[in-house]
Amino acid sequence: MDRSQKADSVAELNAIFNEVGVVVVTRNLGLSVAQSTELRQKMREAGATYKVAKNRLAKRAVEGTDYTGISDYLTGPTAIATSVDPVAAAKVAIDFAKTTDKIEIVGGSMGSQVLDADGVKALASMPSLDELRAKLVGLVNAPATKIAQLSTAPAAKLARVFGAYAAKDAA
Repeated sequence: MDRSQKADSVAELNAIFNEVGVVVVTRNLGLSVAQSTELRQKMREAGATYKVAKNRLAKRAVEGTDYTGISDYLTGPTAIATSVDPVAAAKVAIDFAKTTDKIEIVGGSMGSQVLDADGVKALASMPSLDELRAKLVGLVNAPATKIAQLSTAPAAKLARVFGAYAAKDAA
């Protein structure tokens, strides 16, 4: 890799660090190509990315961003999972780490808040942004449905009473 490629790589990583909501650092302990491809696919499906980057270049790219605290985690065979959704990358990385012993969660960062491996696991246990939105819509929708049911209930009761009197008079 020549200097211009390294500079491009640092600039690309820096742009990624300035856009994302969470960074998870993993240590690869002999992932096969198939496993790596599967992990990348799961990350893509969740709206996250998984990238193997040279530690020295990643440390340079982190400078000047909120993620400067992860520099200590960038040693050995590492990879970086990122996502705009603060939970997506952590959730996929933790779920994948449960299926194989070839990947280890080292730590991460959510903005300027540096997380150790347990912090990333706690973050992964939280509901995702989409799940929170769905719950919020459900909470907002439930009272409206109940109001509609209450407003139609008295009319329905009156109709049943009138129907009962009509049936009684007809008999």
